Amino acid sequence: MPLFFASNALYPIDMMPSALQLFAVLNPLTYAVDAIRGLMISGELGNILADVLAILAFDVVVFALASLSFRKIIE
Repeated sequence: MPLFFASNALYPIDMMPSALQLFAVLNPLTYAVDAIRGLMISGELGNILADVLAILAFDVVVFALASLSFRKIIE
């Protein structure tokens, strides 16, 4: 739930306090919501590449951390 409320799903990032704006920029759900809005609602595809790259970067980092953690559990 915190990721959902700290994304731009409910209200624009411009209306958030500055601390939440920083968290929203690091939140991968913000980019997923932006991509879905671009594809389904507005039809704007200008930011789709940046959104997909941000989600992909988050996935790679989390997968690497999970792999390291899993390796430590096995050993």
